[in-house]
Amino acid sequence: MSTPNGKTIVVVDDEKSYGDLLSQILVDLLGRPVQSFTHPQAALDALPDMDVGIVVTDYYMPDMTGVEFIRHASRLRPELSFLIITGHPLQLSDEYVYDLTALKAVLPKPFSWTKLAQLIARHWSDPDNRPVPAGSLSD
Repeated sequence: MSTPNGKTIVVVDDEKSYGDLLSQILVDLLGRPVQSFTHPQAALDALPDMDVGIVVTDYYMPDMTGVEFIRHASRLRPELSFLIITGHPLQLSDEYVYDLTALKAVLPKPFSWTKLAQLIARHWSDPDNRPVPAGSLSD
């Protein structure tokens, strides 16, 4: 599924309203399409057919954690980078994530929208066509 504006940002968050808000802010900041999923399995089912630049996933979700999601998604799309966002105190042990080279950052909520946009641009799957964050947005 290719889009006219280039690669898509995938957001996986079981809280629909937060996923929708995050999606709109990322479109505004980066000018790239965003596809939001509230169920990790639905995202896994869609990933093989999508033109993805990066995946942003929540950590705590009912069906699987963000790390479990990344493990499954990385088998489907080993070239992708992932960012975890979380509203809970989270400390991932080195033993738990040592093999997750696709995980580029963990951001605790609340975080700066511009910081997230900068991380997305830095870890974009196509370095020659990475998005450039628009101006500054009040956090």
